[in-house]
Amino acid sequence: FYHHDDLPALSSRTSGLDSQPDRLATSAAMSALGRPVAAEPESPPDARSSGRNRPGLSAAGLSVASILKRYTPAFIAKHRPHIAAQVRSTLARIGFCRTAPLGGRTYECQSCKSEIPVYNSCTDRHCPQCSGARRGDWLDKAAELLIPGVTYFQVVFTLPDRLSPLILGNRRELYRALLQTAAQSLRKRVETERGMQSASLLVLHTWNQRLEHHPHVHALVPGSGPSLDGQRWIECQQTRGTRSHPAKPFLVDNKILGQTFRQCYVRRLNSLHRRGKLKLEGQLAPLQDPLAWKAFTDSLSEHDWCVFIEPPPTSESSPEHVLKYLARYMTGGPISDRRLVSCENDVVTFLARSKDKSKPKHQVREKLSGVEFTRRWSLHILPKSFTRTRCYGGFSGRYRNRFIALCQQITPKSAAGQPPDPATEHPPAQPREVELVLDDRAPTCPHCQQKMSPISQRPRPSWRDLFYGPLHPTWFES
Repeated sequence: FYHHDDLPALSSRTSGLDSQPDRLATSAAMSALGRPVAAEPESPPDARSSGRNRPGLSAAGLSVASILKRYTPAFIAKHRPHIAAQVRSTLARIGFCRTAPLGGRTYECQSCKSEIPVYNSCTDRHCPQCSGARRGDWLDKAAELLIPGVTYFQVVFTLPDRLSPLILGNRRELYRALLQTAAQSLRKRVETERGMQSASLLVLHTWNQRLEHHPHVHALVPGSGPSLDGQRWIECQQTRGTRSHPAKPFLVDNKILGQTFRQCYVRRLNSLHRRGKLKLEGQLAPLQDPLAWKAFTDSLSEHDWCVFIEPPPTSESSPEHVLKYLARYMTGGPISDRRLVSCENDVVTFLARSKDKSKPKHQVREKLSGVEFTRRWSLHILPKSFTRTRCYGGFSGRYRNRFIALCQQITPKSAAGQPPDPATEHPPAQPREVELVLDDRAPTCPHCQQKMSPISQRPRPSWRDLFYGPLHPTWFES
């Protein structure tokens, strides 16, 4: 399996409308989306909120969270009138993450009596420092959907770049439409081509390697399953192998799937426009004219949309291997700490895959100003309470138990293998999880190399007290 952040929808590269701010940044800044931005002079960061007022960050302290904390005050100062409340709230939570105002525990070494504080995490779903717990939770929940002996595919649905301005102004409606139409397209093609019941686990991504707006969906789809009437098991298809190209698992025709996806999404766009659910303001105001809207949607249908279907990397890859890969990739944020190179003179340098299609794994260095890095990262803060991971078909909450029970009932013995022993496969989770959490939070004494014991605990305050109390960052003031 490979990453597909930059997988394009096969749309024309003609220049479209400029990007719409949607209260995230000024029009001038949004129109720069997709082009490198050189370093620019910025106002000094707020030391009270970021704790840093230095020319650069050391290699030891370089992280996405540290960069966001450092440049959030300058980002807010530059784009304050156009920043949504959800963005301000998320950046404020990240600023408090693992700091003294958020409370925590104090540990003491029983030998040398040295003390170490361990502060609470913010647990915000966008926080780069809290992704480990989210990844574990996602993996545990997704593992419940796996069926032994079944081949699982990764399917990537990508929207054309021309839709980005419209989506940025209507995130909730059009992100939801992306997830629903991707699942709907999968169901139609799987039922039509394979004659089996569809099931899918979808995760929304909104970025590419350069933090630009690039909405796409990753789906985990089983390649075999019950027939539509539920009476027989349909095995995963294999392509016809040759000497140079051995046979490999096959789900459905990706070109036809892309056409179905395009039809479903354009139909949803027209429905939302007809019911007045889309905001067409500012640079999108011309689309209020019915003729202009029709010309816009017709242009979307002139080209095939890209849907990429990827089988497991090897024939020996188990469903657990596929899921672990997806957990590392699908639960992460727009950029990981490993890709950061430096942050000096208000310029953030990070690694991104080359745009040269002949070198898909080659990495190049990208440079953004600290404020532009923060702005691009903030583009991918989802609307409040929006769910980016969703299950459809047989994996949906309504049909999940019935679907998995049916699969276990009619799966051939040779494919399913011996059923795992519940006592060894799924040991009691609660006591083990509690023990691991307590042990993980207890630091090791740097002098004695022994586990330290908690001696005091300060409860986590409410976010209201932090946002509007005496410890709030000055940039949070309206």
